[in-house]
Amino acid sequence: MARPDVVPFELPKLRVTFVPEVVVCRLTNNAKDDTSPPYSILQVIRDDDIEARNYTCTWSQEKESGKPLLCVAGEDAKIKVYDVIEGKLVNDINDLITSPINPLIIATASDDTTVRIWSLDPIHAKQPCLCILGGEGHQWSLLTIAYHDTGRYIVSSGHDQVVNLWTLPDLPEEPVHHPLEVHYPHFSTNEVHSGLVDCVAFFGDWILSRACHDDIIVLWRIEGFSSEDPPPPPHTAPTTINPTLLTRSAFVPNASEQCPTQTQYTRILTFFTPGCGPQFFMRFKLHHVPGQNPVLAFCNANGKIFFWDLARITGYHDWIRAIGRAAKKKEKDGSVALPKRPAWLAPIVHRNRGGTGPDGKPRTEPTVREKKAADRATLTDAELLEELAEQYNKETLQSWDGKYNTGDPHTPLRAHKVETIGVMGFVGRQVAWSPNGEWCVIVGSINLALILQRWAPSKREVAV
Repeated sequence: MARPDVVPFELPKLRVTFVPEVVVCRLTNNAKDDTSPPYSILQVIRDDDIEARNYTCTWSQEKESGKPLLCVAGEDAKIKVYDVIEGKLVNDINDLITSPINPLIIATASDDTTVRIWSLDPIHAKQPCLCILGGEGHQWSLLTIAYHDTGRYIVSSGHDQVVNLWTLPDLPEEPVHHPLEVHYPHFSTNEVHSGLVDCVAFFGDWILSRACHDDIIVLWRIEGFSSEDPPPPPHTAPTTINPTLLTRSAFVPNASEQCPTQTQYTRILTFFTPGCGPQFFMRFKLHHVPGQNPVLAFCNANGKIFFWDLARITGYHDWIRAIGRAAKKKEKDGSVALPKRPAWLAPIVHRNRGGTGPDGKPRTEPTVREKKAADRATLTDAELLEELAEQYNKETLQSWDGKYNTGDPHTPLRAHKVETIGVMGFVGRQVAWSPNGEWCVIVGSINLALILQRWAPSKREVAV
């Protein structure tokens, strides 16, 4: 739920950086009464069994008790499942994301080009792998996978720069001897990116993806795909591999001589992530829950953390459209009221070079030209668009254009906020959001972890 005591457009600010001494966490029960959170103190413990580097983790839970389980995977091609209450290894299965509809189901991506669906349910202990997505999907190592909110679809990508959308079959609830096999994805493309893809995610039915060397994150959609429709049956997946076709789709047929311009996917937005270079295993994270602004976070190879509030993009265009509507609603005197500028859309105001104004006091207010324009209550129709240029300096308008203008989906949008940690050699590897969106944690190289808070304590008294 959205917090009523905070500013919804507030973006994270760096609070703490620290070096974890150990790699496994234990949660302790400190509840004093029925109203206290049962597991609110996090202690860190050492597990000497972990020697390989770990690349990813996800949370699950025990079937009967609901006890939290931490699943960790990395270069040793194994999934380690830890009981975080006891701080011990409880399961060890061969080489991570959790199903959004069943915490006992996890999926993995590995170097063997397959996506594997695993069950932590004791009933599947003898054969925990329930399904393999492989066959003609990928030709090289996988790096990233993501679940759709429905739990019915998985998107995958990796070294071959191909992005695939898989439809999951109904998973067995009884013990199995052999996993189900899905040989073909219902959508496949290598047109979105020009390098290996190391992070993908769903934003509703749309897809976010990032590739090494591109210095961008792309938001795009598969034409014809809707999670509200019944899942497509397996036989509709494209099975003819034509090397001249870069995109294959069960939702929109491949282009033909009769329909040469059919669009199978559409690029919507591009986000600028400079300073990444040839690094990969750099993963963004979108905080997207009902009632809160969706915020995209990413850390580059120079210790800079980028944030985009997707609600600001729509808010900016709503404001611009409101200005256009105002021009058509002339008042009796031939003027119109200028729509109020959103508070987060702050203009760039330069201080006086001398540091003081005519009265000898420090100057922090807008320039005379900006203040004169801002004081106008009404505008004539002909002056409306020109007034923006008069009211805000060129640098302000260019900054807004670079952050919010969605006219060209190939022009990357600059971050709405950038936090810099100032630590040499830090490469951000993975971002995680707390469920309520207040905390953002980033882990990466040199064994450093960053904790950022979305709402500063001084802002909590501000009601919205």
